[in-house]
Amino acid sequence: MDCCAPSSIVEPAKINCPSCGEKGKSVPLITLKSLLKASFLETIEPDKPYYFCPTSSCNTVYFSGTHSQTFEEDTLKVPVFQKNSNLDIPVCYCFDWTRDRLIQAVSHNQQPIEHIKDQVQSNRCGCEVNNPQGACCLGNVTAYLRSLK
Repeated sequence: MDCCAPSSIVEPAKINCPSCGEKGKSVPLITLKSLLKASFLETIEPDKPYYFCPTSSCNTVYFSGTHSQTFEEDTLKVPVFQKNSNLDIPVCYCFDWTRDRLIQAVSHNQQPIEHIKDQVQSNRCGCEVNNPQGACCLGNVTAYLRSLK
């Protein structure tokens, strides 16, 4: 299944983050299994839904639908674009397009979004296992590139 292809699956209702109160986004369990450090992976409840909190000022990255568990960035194997503003943090996790790399590409009149789209169309992305938000990063890349203008 192409993680960046439009989905006809109806997404469950969004649930508020227990830490900041903002809406979370449903995240596939495979995302947590791929990105949580082993000691935290052992604590997940595989039969419960989990959500991603995109709020930059909130320490929580994932939370359970019952609010019985939260996971912060230090429990993950990778830094989280939405939570960390460093230039070396990936915006596109599958193809390692960091903020700095995107800035450099734009300054050299390159089209990184086209490169990423080509890779996605060639079925090379794995956003559900690489991207902490568990979904396609093209929206993040597009928004970041717009912010540079």
